[in-house]
Amino acid sequence: MRKFKTESQRVLDLMINSIYTNKEIFLRELLSNSSDAIDKLYYKSLTDNISGLTRNDFYINIDIDKENKTIKIIDNGIGMTEKELSENLGTIAKSGSFDFKADDKLKDEDINIIGQFGVGFYSAFMVAKKVEVISKAYGEEQAYKWSSCGAEGYDITPCEKEGNGSEITLYLKEDDGGENYSTYLEEYTIRRLVKKYSDYIRYPIKMAVTKFKPSEEGKDGESYIEIETLNSMTPIWKKKKSEQSKEELNEFYKANFFDGNDPVKTINMSVEGAVDFKALLFIPETAPYNYYTKNYEKGLKLYTNGVMIMEKCADLLPDYFSFVKGVVDSEITLNISRETIQQTRQIKAIAQSVEKKIKSELNDFLKNDRELYEKFFKSLGFNSNSAFIKTLV
Repeated sequence: MRKFKTESQRVLDLMINSIYTNKEIFLRELLSNSSDAIDKLYYKSLTDNISGLTRNDFYINIDIDKENKTIKIIDNGIGMTEKELSENLGTIAKSGSFDFKADDKLKDEDINIIGQFGVGFYSAFMVAKKVEVISKAYGEEQAYKWSSCGAEGYDITPCEKEGNGSEITLYLKEDDGGENYSTYLEEYTIRRLVKKYSDYIRYPIKMAVTKFKPSEEGKDGESYIEIETLNSMTPIWKKKKSEQSKEELNEFYKANFFDGNDPVKTINMSVEGAVDFKALLFIPETAPYNYYTKNYEKGLKLYTNGVMIMEKCADLLPDYFSFVKGVVDSEITLNISRETIQQTRQIKAIAQSVEKKIKSELNDFLKNDRELYEKFFKSLGFNSNSAFIKTLV
């Protein structure tokens, strides 16, 4: 058995038990890695003039086996050689994606590598007692299997595999009094996690799901299996404004921010400069139901390359605009677990742009539709002396 290339085997234990606070993000990390592997092959097809490869050829599959308590994540990306398996998975905090992204020739804006730190893969050990990776590098004849039960080390052996790409198998831990690992074998759990964290990964994430065919009169219904794409792939905020219908925007708002009413105003932002980002903001018709309680949390959803990093990033909104809902998508600097952001000039710059845009849009709202604006204003309970109204003059 090979040992991990770190000064101490305790480093892996530390990462598994300390860096990540939410076990369910393991799926986000592994799907992001698969997306990166596909992006690398797609980029290679562009730079090396490889014919016959298009975006439509790529996919990520999730396979659940309840009997054997395994989850498989399969992609047809660039794959890894024996050496790359050892370097990328045998060296903790070694990021092949980071090295790839650092290539000066990588200028294509259509390539969005997500990985940065080389630790996301190990989040799998939060839910798995054993992890296997079968991988075959593009253009190679031989495939290899990497397997590990945790900090004690790993093995790499030759194996058979059709086609390039990687297949990651997680052997889930047994349920105990505090953790129900079996929940990750349920279709609805996988569907929920993909929708929550990875809905906008640009490649289809597919899974065989059970569906039910209603019965004809006098007969029992029957279930059947169908391959379904779980993610929508294209974020609405990345579409051109002319391609966003009012109905689509309203439905996105109501589905994501749990409001039964349409927003009173929608704000699109696409900023290029010191910090590039896109944002889609909503002004609610009425105050959120818990707006005046101590439990209310302000903040915008924060994405990087279509992967959700934070449900509510409070640093992106000033207190007097805490009623605003929406999303921001930017390649910002993250902390090592990707669960929180680092306090950087990037976030401050985005926040300043967002604040300025909201002020401008509310001023226009006030001038162009005063009656509706006053209705909105009263619903939030402000008075003429509030700090909020002073921002509009």
